[in-house]
Amino acid sequence: MGYEGGEFDVIVVGAGHAGSEAGLAAARMGAKTLMLTINLDAVAFMPCNPSVGGPAKGVVVREIDALGGEMGRNVDKTHIQMRMLNTGKGPAVRALRAQADKFMYQHEMKKTIEEQENLLLRQAMVEKLIIEDGECKGVITQTGATYRAKTVIVTTGTYLRGKIIIGDLMYESGPNNMQPSVELSNHLQELGFELVRFKTGTPPRVNGNSIDYSKTEIQPGDDVPRAFSYETTKYITDQLPCWLTYTGEETHNIINNNLHRSPMFSGVIEGTGARYCPSIEDKIVRFNDKPRHQIFLEPEGRNTSEVYVQGLSTSLPEDVQFKILKTIPGLEEVRLMRPGYAIEYDAIVPTQLWPTLETKKVKNLFTAGQINGTSGYEEAGAQGIIAGINAACKVLGKEPLILDRSQAYIGVLIDDLVTKGTNEPYRLLTSRAEHRLLLRHDNADLRLTETGYKVGLISEERYANFTKKKELIEQELQRLNKEIIKVSDELNALLEEAGSTPLKDAVKAAALLKRPEINYEHIAKITPADIEVPDDVAEQVEIQVKYAGYIEKQWQQVERMKKMDDKKIPVDLDYDKISGIATEARQKLSEVKPLSVGQASRVSGVNPADISILLVYLEQGRLAKTNK
Repeated sequence: MGYEGGEFDVIVVGAGHAGSEAGLAAARMGAKTLMLTINLDAVAFMPCNPSVGGPAKGVVVREIDALGGEMGRNVDKTHIQMRMLNTGKGPAVRALRAQADKFMYQHEMKKTIEEQENLLLRQAMVEKLIIEDGECKGVITQTGATYRAKTVIVTTGTYLRGKIIIGDLMYESGPNNMQPSVELSNHLQELGFELVRFKTGTPPRVNGNSIDYSKTEIQPGDDVPRAFSYETTKYITDQLPCWLTYTGEETHNIINNNLHRSPMFSGVIEGTGARYCPSIEDKIVRFNDKPRHQIFLEPEGRNTSEVYVQGLSTSLPEDVQFKILKTIPGLEEVRLMRPGYAIEYDAIVPTQLWPTLETKKVKNLFTAGQINGTSGYEEAGAQGIIAGINAACKVLGKEPLILDRSQAYIGVLIDDLVTKGTNEPYRLLTSRAEHRLLLRHDNADLRLTETGYKVGLISEERYANFTKKKELIEQELQRLNKEIIKVSDELNALLEEAGSTPLKDAVKAAALLKRPEINYEHIAKITPADIEVPDDVAEQVEIQVKYAGYIEKQWQQVERMKKMDDKKIPVDLDYDKISGIATEARQKLSEVKPLSVGQASRVSGVNPADISILLVYLEQGRLAKTNK
């Protein structure tokens, strides 16, 4: 029965957005990597909205790219529309969002994986892990094949005991009627992992040729060329629009009259759904004072007529979905192509992981993506690249990579998961990052390229370009802080034209740039640099000058937190020996096993008094060691 399929450094189970990043990162770092997926036609598949980016998520895509990942490059090659959101607001909340060509995105990522050196892609369903002496040594597939490895990364998305629900119809399935993974879920439970049941959902897809777009509002892409990847030089110019319409009173009446047929409200659905991506029936019930809700009509690709009805996620019966669609302006004669559905699946409780994404229970076993309780392609890709890097680091004898909360949204995401856990599908929001003025769309390369280069995922050429950019920013900041601008009629005329007050005394160029209505282009006219300043350098200079005071305050906060994070806690610390700590805090700390006092302070249920007692205990322990 079965056969030996070979030995590898890293095995990645699953080839979705987490698996793709994990496999590519490990292979590019020099680890011999095997990627196994239930279905080769579902590599980097987008079962939900075919879009990448948006608030917080768009910054994550740039961070993945700055580390040397693939998601940004891939969507730059395959999008049908690109828009910068929140342009009227400050740089901390600006976010790039792309509408992807669902099929091109998949095919391009699969091709990249197939062509990657050190990476073998194979179709197989993993049913068991090989565990010897508490260490993961490989996997066994449904066909009985055994693959051995030094590390294994499980990235099974929503496939673990997946169940699709449409009205009162229920059947075992992965997303989009793909085969679910049942045995692996049972096996993880046998190994002692705590699993939870989560739910996500999708809206119906309709035929775009049956939509009356004259009754909707056009949502075009940006005219300015934009990209997620810092390496992108070719831009897609022939963009496709999306369209905006709304639900109305008739829509809401149909939903209210059919709530008894909704699996969400009849108790059929057991899994916890995502609060920040509610179904249409949930929206109608929770926000019953709202007369209408936005519906975006988003093309799924250039070579298909399928349109994704964003905002209408539902698990209502198919006949009710038909009725709902026909009440929406522009969709009166619409032809349904695929009904919306809810999907329930198993996820691992993420406090069972170290910040490296290695499991505490089994050595050399990592998990990444929706299995860790997150929602979204971007959150999955972020975990995938970190798990891939850390699995490869383990094999190659390198130090693991842990990004902190002031370095990246990826750091916030992973710290939240492993420290606080999540009782619903976790979605990244700008509000989750206490240092979000430091974690911007525009500076992801300045924050993370150095890290990507050190782990071996950034090429020498790209690193040289990055170093040059950093030097130019520093040079121009120094110049503007030294350069004195003298008063002149010509200058004051320019300032008045920009809506600014005239100068009475000479000022430094940087002080003038701090004025809200003055931008770098104005300064370049008044006092041009000796060298050509590229747009991305000018953008950095302007942001760093204008927000200098706020940025400095955030760095002071970071330094205070860093002192707490620098106070390490022994992994085997017995919290039962510390008298005075509250019972709930003792239980939570014993479960999470925080690696630092900073992490301990973020564990839910641990209060400042518990941290004070912990600090005293650790200090006494250090003094006792010193006095020996």
